[in-house]
Amino acid sequence: MNVHEYQAKALLKKFGVPVPAGELATTPAEAEQVARRLATAPIVVKAQVHAGGRGKAGGIKLAQSPAEAVQRASEILGMCLRTHQTGPEGKLVRKLYVEVGAAGAREFYLAVVLDRAKEKLAVIASSEGGVDIEEVAARSPEKIHSAFVDPNVGLYAYHARELGFSLGLTVEQVKSFEAVVRGLYRLFVELDASLAEINPLVLTQSGQFLALDAKLNFDDNALYRHPELCELYDPEEEDERERRAKELDLAYVGLDGDIGCMVNGAGLAMATLDMIQVCGGRPANFLDVGGGADVEKVTESFKLILRDPNVKAILVNIFGGIVRCDLIAEGVVAAAREVKIQVPLVVRLQGTLAAEGRALLAKSGLNITPAETLREAGEKSVAAARAALAGQRDVASHLGAVS
Repeated sequence: MNVHEYQAKALLKKFGVPVPAGELATTPAEAEQVARRLATAPIVVKAQVHAGGRGKAGGIKLAQSPAEAVQRASEILGMCLRTHQTGPEGKLVRKLYVEVGAAGAREFYLAVVLDRAKEKLAVIASSEGGVDIEEVAARSPEKIHSAFVDPNVGLYAYHARELGFSLGLTVEQVKSFEAVVRGLYRLFVELDASLAEINPLVLTQSGQFLALDAKLNFDDNALYRHPELCELYDPEEEDERERRAKELDLAYVGLDGDIGCMVNGAGLAMATLDMIQVCGGRPANFLDVGGGADVEKVTESFKLILRDPNVKAILVNIFGGIVRCDLIAEGVVAAAREVKIQVPLVVRLQGTLAAEGRALLAKSGLNITPAETLREAGEKSVAAARAALAGQRDVASHLGAVS
């Protein structure tokens, strides 16, 4: 689960990480009131969406007075913010964070993540803050420093000190930096975060560290232990299909391809997506219906997939281990009839009673293309999507000629 910047900063503050003073605003008038309460200049007006790169996209603006804060808020609220993380569809700005501007003498990057290969927590720091860390890693990997912490033992002072000195900080600055690292690490562990990132962490002219921007992601599987975090969930920031999938207890992630996928099991789903790519196609989604797929789940899965207007074909790939393939086939037939699927449908059934399941599909009278192997399923779904796209182009060309 992601949270907004203003929520992340409130949590950082609870763990002793210094942040600039600021408040949430949802209207230009509220932005003006916040600016007057802060009583300083400059004021920073920030769009609150779950995406990075807001500044480059015009979602962060400076104001020198409360009146100018109103103007900047009017420019940002209601805009469709498009960044490299939102995709071309962008995100609608509904909230603002208005905070005190802070000039930094130096900008750093600081984060805590899980390093699965080392089975440790990685505290990552860089002297190149305020830019995408991926760019720094590609351009100047020597400027990224890491300390690996055994979660069973915990963070030691030397971890933070070594990072601080590697950033070129003085002895006094390292002491302050150590406090920030400790606070961020505690937040990560105690709140079951999957990412805790400050970018930039600025060192002001007065020698104080401030988190100017923050990104926190939390492990969905641990949210039952943190009801206070569940209250921070903003459904408006999620894809409508992904939000609906959560309600149905389905694992769904929208992608940018044109072949819809319905699979049981996360591993098989990933293999299916890979095979579509190998065969020259692009998957439109990841969708794991789980081991207990029934008619209702299959029907809702089809509806989710077909909400994406880019879908030109659907691939159903089911392995009958816990679930029987004949029951899945009945569900596919019933769901296809109810939803009235108009795009090509490729179905692969393997495992328990797979032959019976294929027989049910063949007798259904529906336009269902069977597949035996994973590669065959990938090839047939890619061919079906291409044929459907070519047909659409022919129709468009004909209509253009007629007009």
